[in-house]
Amino acid sequence: MWIQPEEVLMAGALWVSERANPFFILQRRKGHGRGGGLSGLLVGTLDVVLDSSARVAPYRILLQTADSQIYWNVACGSSRKEITEHWEWLESNLLQTISIFDNDEDVTTFVKGKISGIIAEENRLKQGEEQEEDCGKFREAELKMRRLFSMPDEEKLVNYYSCSYWKGRVPRQGWLYLSVNHLCFYSFLMGKEVTLVVQWTEVTQLEKNANLVFPESVRVSTRHTEHFFSMFLNINDTFKLMEQLANIAMRQLLDNEAFAADLTLPKPCKTLKNVSALKRDLDARAKNERYRTMFRLTQDERLDGHTDCTLWTPFAKMHVVGQLFISNNYICFNSREEGLCQLIIPLREVSIAEKADSSSVLPCPVSISTKNKMNFLFANLKDRDFLIQRISDFLQRTPDSLRGDTSLLCLAGPSTTSMSSGSESAHKTPHYHPGLSTASQGLLQLYHQDAREDLGPKAMKEKMKEEAWNIHFSEFGRGVCMYRTSRTRELVLNGIPEGLRGELWLLFSGAQNEMATHPGYYGDLVEQAMGLCSLATEEIERDLHRSMPEHRAFQNETGIAALRRVLTAYAHRNPGIGYCQAMNIVTSVLLLYCPEEEAFWLLVALCERMLPDYYNTRVVGALVDQGVFEELTRAFLPLLYEHMQELGVISTISLSWFLTLFLSVMPFDSAVLLVDCFFYEGIKVTFQVALAVLYDNMDALLSCSDEGEAMTILGRYLDNVVNKQTVAPPIPHLHALLTSGDDPPPEIDIFDLIRSSYEKFGSLHSDVIEQMRFKQRLKVIQSLEDTAKRSVVRAMMTESAFSIEELEELYCLFKSKHMTSCYWGSSSSAAERHDPSLPYLEQYRIDPAQFTQLFTALSPWVCGGHTSTLSNRLFRLLDQNKDGLVNFKEFITGLSGMYHGDMTEKLKLLYKLHLPPALCPEVAESALEATHFFTEEEPQESSSLCDVEMLGLPDVTPGVEGKDGGGDSEEKKEEKVKDYRYYLRMWAKEKEPKAETIKDLPRINQEQFIDLCKTLYNMFSEEPLEQELYHSIATVASLLLRIGEVGKRFNNNNGGRKADNPAAQALLTEAQREEGHKEGGAWESQACLALADAQLEPTALDEESKDHVSLSSHSVVSSSSLQCDDITDNSVRIGDSRRRRGSVLDVDWSITFEQVLASLLTEPPLVDYFEKKRDFKNKMASCKAQRAVERQTSSASDHELTQHST
Repeated sequence: MWIQPEEVLMAGALWVSERANPFFILQRRKGHGRGGGLSGLLVGTLDVVLDSSARVAPYRILLQTADSQIYWNVACGSSRKEITEHWEWLESNLLQTISIFDNDEDVTTFVKGKISGIIAEENRLKQGEEQEEDCGKFREAELKMRRLFSMPDEEKLVNYYSCSYWKGRVPRQGWLYLSVNHLCFYSFLMGKEVTLVVQWTEVTQLEKNANLVFPESVRVSTRHTEHFFSMFLNINDTFKLMEQLANIAMRQLLDNEAFAADLTLPKPCKTLKNVSALKRDLDARAKNERYRTMFRLTQDERLDGHTDCTLWTPFAKMHVVGQLFISNNYICFNSREEGLCQLIIPLREVSIAEKADSSSVLPCPVSISTKNKMNFLFANLKDRDFLIQRISDFLQRTPDSLRGDTSLLCLAGPSTTSMSSGSESAHKTPHYHPGLSTASQGLLQLYHQDAREDLGPKAMKEKMKEEAWNIHFSEFGRGVCMYRTSRTRELVLNGIPEGLRGELWLLFSGAQNEMATHPGYYGDLVEQAMGLCSLATEEIERDLHRSMPEHRAFQNETGIAALRRVLTAYAHRNPGIGYCQAMNIVTSVLLLYCPEEEAFWLLVALCERMLPDYYNTRVVGALVDQGVFEELTRAFLPLLYEHMQELGVISTISLSWFLTLFLSVMPFDSAVLLVDCFFYEGIKVTFQVALAVLYDNMDALLSCSDEGEAMTILGRYLDNVVNKQTVAPPIPHLHALLTSGDDPPPEIDIFDLIRSSYEKFGSLHSDVIEQMRFKQRLKVIQSLEDTAKRSVVRAMMTESAFSIEELEELYCLFKSKHMTSCYWGSSSSAAERHDPSLPYLEQYRIDPAQFTQLFTALSPWVCGGHTSTLSNRLFRLLDQNKDGLVNFKEFITGLSGMYHGDMTEKLKLLYKLHLPPALCPEVAESALEATHFFTEEEPQESSSLCDVEMLGLPDVTPGVEGKDGGGDSEEKKEEKVKDYRYYLRMWAKEKEPKAETIKDLPRINQEQFIDLCKTLYNMFSEEPLEQELYHSIATVASLLLRIGEVGKRFNNNNGGRKADNPAAQALLTEAQREEGHKEGGAWESQACLALADAQLEPTALDEESKDHVSLSSHSVVSSSSLQCDDITDNSVRIGDSRRRRGSVLDVDWSITFEQVLASLLTEPPLVDYFEKKRDFKNKMASCKAQRAVERQTSSASDHELTQHST
């Protein structure tokens, strides 16, 4: 076993070296094994005589370095096999690594750290196996992770591992922490600290590989860097967990849904030490996903457990070895040999589950009987009593409505209709009811029911197929409990008869189970969806008549109406997908063979389980499988792959093939046979056939010189894939008619193509495809995110003055804040923040707290403690729709104004921040009262009327009233249309953004002006010319206060009032007495005079101002800032009890933005300050430094670790 490294001064005494390399020695103790002589005999005797606790293990491994006389014992073993395993691990994992170190001290430190890490992890695993109740070590590791990497409490640790992180060519031994949203690594060795934090949403590639440089390592790639981790105790388990967490992150990017822990996960019988609840949750999710995929079950099905057993197969008279799976609604069996036998028994079909009599042939059997008189016998069960108890528990939870005869539910519709026939006029006829022809049969059956019976050879072959299936049903059962064997697969590959196609599609896809558990769901959905107008319904209406227009079933309203109902119902059920092109083609084929409700549930199975993410707005699933197809082409057809990549053909052809399951590129009668295979085998059939098509055309494709030629070859090949056994009348394939030419290529039998695909590429397994899908999903989703970023940057280039690189960095920063809200919580849910239907630059949104963080990090206006107030005001100003969120476009608009606007634009922005709506409701309440006076006096400056009011004006449209009385109805209709168009033009014109001028800005009252002065004083606190700016703003403030007072007196005919406040009068007298004593006395007294005239209560100035007026110019300027700050905080704060006596504020006092601008232009320091170009790059660099994911310091103290963690 591995031991904590300990010094050995004499390596040769009593030990014999058996193996050696430049760094390690494997030794055997004398007296053990062969030879040893007298000394060996003495040592062996001594070891036997000594107490067991003092005995020495007979084998050990020492670490040695060339320049040191000290050896380190790192492992010991009681047998040669045990010590050999340790030796081989050292040679394969450490020997190459430590050979690159420059000095022996580094070698010793690294090996000691690695061995200590292995021992720590082994102890943790052993304690977990012993199932002790104390899980304090895991909590300790979680707290350590949060401390090291500055993570909030919401960030949950899933697991942690000892490993090495390769920094350059030097490995750093440390601990890898895998949390829900981050991959973190920490190491402190040889006086150097390494910290790494990678968000899972930034991972573009995750691979497990092995080469000469990195022995069996995991590579984590992001857009800019690659990270290598190696020397795991169990690399496979670690990699699987990494894959799961990366998959969750990709789902976040795709659906914007945060990870939600499974609160219903049952607690373990015994507490598992150092196994977090999240780790158990993820393990259960992985098992559930595999279980659901294997048996085509719904997403809410959860595996309760599985056990090895045998199933008695009456058709083969033998026991089949496999596994029995139990979940909340199903009992399933899958044979150990792939494809030999599979069984799905819904608990709603179970009538009896009991123990059978044991025998030598059938040990510990369990018998399960169903309502359709089928009996299943499972044997060789380890814990039969527990299994029966679990099945009984689940049977008790199964609703009686599902266990009853659901066929009666189908009759409820007609009986209800007949009973209420007398009140039909009072109730609206439902859009979907059992009386519809498409409610009970497929469109193909509907249009063939009047056709004469065909007695030709093709029809006879079709009847033979039906008979073969009937024989199969009699032997293997019919319905959901049918044995699915290799014989079933053979029948499917030979083609399903038209009469059974709908039934078997429903069975093999799992849609039958979902339909049985949701009776009446489709009808309710149709009633809810029909009549609603949305983007999805508009697209559906546009594509209805494009769905198989060559087929007679869709050349009339019956087929079109059925297609409309199914597509609209699904769009209503799943608004995340809504409607996507290609869904209409697939659905029209389903309707040919199935009634409406069955077609709907088949579409659900297709979109949500069998082709996941295929039909969302970005067809992510199809793009993922396109990448998988390229990888498969490279593996199976390498020569063709290289040539096709040069032409760029694979990405073009595969998308249309996969989205429509070849239905749009192949004659219908042939493509429907591929759909048969797809519903039974899954997506692997699509890949196999696609590879077979490329293989058959390899020579022609290799000789192609451009993409168009290759597309023509493949198109003509697929057009001529025929089904010679079909009994249906031929359906013209439009593409084939257009591209056949004078010399059409030879016909290809679809059965030959399917057989060839299984022979050449049948080794393809679903597990391999899922692994490849994961790899491609990372690439595709990150590629889509990059495309979105480029689109946003292009759109914002015309609306801001930031460069492309700056906009990209800002977008990444903004998006990371948005994603943080998804998994660390916020005031609003992630779904509210992300709307995929919006343009890319409006999809991601942040709340006020996150906006404040970005504002503080990036804003050029640093206001100290006032920064958060200014940030909140800017947020309210930018939040145009008042939803409490700001999108990227609005964020850039505000930031661009601060950095790239001229002096007037910057002052306008600052001015608006002290007016409603930037003021919060509490602060703005009295401000609105104060400005109400000005809005009443100047209605031309008020905001424009709302759209509804503008549209409702009676005099907007001249001559409309004259059209109201009499006249021909057609003329009225035409005039009405004209009126609507006119109103639409008016509405569009009203919606056009109007250029805002400085005259459009409302006046600012006294309180808002003082608040503006406070903001300016805080902005100048860290400037190099701080005193000059204070001097200038004080001068401007005094000037503007007097301007406002003069304006008030001018507006009031009775003239201005003298200050009646004794304190203010005293302040005025004191200021006049000291005027001229100092250089700063003039402007200081002017400010005091203006404040006194404004009748402000100078509670904070009573004592301090008397001391400050006699100070030097420097002191006076500094004190003025304090005075203004105190006035704002204590005297004129809205809602504060310390206000001037008698009223809120002097509502007569006000100034305009033009006056503010003109006054500021008189002070050169202020002009220079606002015209100065701010360095955005430095701000962005410092912000990125705070978010740095990798750093290396020379500190070892915990205090410094906490300070420097990112």
